[in-house]
Amino acid sequence: MLLHWSIFDIAAKEEEITGLEKESAKPDFWADQTKAQAVMRQLAERKRVVGLWRKLEKKVSDLNELVSLAAEDASLREEIQSEIEKVSSQLDEMELEAAFKSKYDARNAILAIHAGAGGTESQDWAQMLMRMYLRWAERRGYKAEVLDVSPGEEAGIKSAVINMSGDYASGYLKSEHGVHRLVRLSPFDADHARHTSFVLVEVMPEAEAGVDLKIGPDDLKVDVFRSSGPGGQHMQKTSTAVRLTHLSTGLVVTCQSERSQHQNKEIALKILNSRLLELELERQAEERARLKGKRISAGWGNQIRSYVLHPYKMVKDHRTDYQTGDTEAVLDGELDEFINAYLRSGLSREEE
Repeated sequence: MLLHWSIFDIAAKEEEITGLEKESAKPDFWADQTKAQAVMRQLAERKRVVGLWRKLEKKVSDLNELVSLAAEDASLREEIQSEIEKVSSQLDEMELEAAFKSKYDARNAILAIHAGAGGTESQDWAQMLMRMYLRWAERRGYKAEVLDVSPGEEAGIKSAVINMSGDYASGYLKSEHGVHRLVRLSPFDADHARHTSFVLVEVMPEAEAGVDLKIGPDDLKVDVFRSSGPGGQHMQKTSTAVRLTHLSTGLVVTCQSERSQHQNKEIALKILNSRLLELELERQAEERARLKGKRISAGWGNQIRSYVLHPYKMVKDHRTDYQTGDTEAVLDGELDEFINAYLRSGLSREEE
């Protein structure tokens, strides 16, 4: 079904490429730099997708020729089998990309991690999850930039914000949005009692400032203050940390990771833009659900995945029922099977 949709959609994407190329050829195209850059990114992405599918189409055609030759030359069968496995693996990944319906799925992602109630336990769990996602990005060849971190009092982190850059980062990572539950013997408890910890992971598409939305100076309240975390005497003695409050929505974003107030403000604006875009997408989803008579629950909600390290070892996704006993591999960033199971389940579709 996905393959059928993909082949059909390639022709539509080729038409989009033609339209974008015509738009980019207009004399006044670069008059609005922000809009022009957004169009060029769309054009590059569509060309990438079409190019991949056309290459795959050529590989399948070549394989058909080899199969016909194999009837006369048995030595070709091993080569054919190897090529079929490669094409099958590539097709699986491309079909998953074809399942992405939202125009924001192809974008980079802003991933935010928030420790839940439980003090040091949850903060340590938040840091474990941050490492897991950084390792996943490394395995996938994505660029992961930690934009902001709020350290815990004793161990771990209270929160972190990471910018994930790569093809369809937003589409893949949205499977991670929700509450993650850890069950283990506490390393911080003298009695080594079993503890349950919760961490909220948020995933937002990276917003394109000036294209998706516009924030004017009058829309913001800007406060500066001294950094409360580690970072040397400079950060402690000068007001480098920035807090932005979006007046109409009440959204608040802080950043204190960089030594420069200007850098912190830029990062805070980047995060705020993505939060506002996510807010708008949630509003649209709620409106669609209202028109269809469906109910959408807000807030933390129930956990999407459980990581059990004691009394047995298992990681289970509660939405797809996919599970594995190799907890060490998962915590070391091997998340693709969970992500793929989520995408194949159809939970990622924008409209059901």
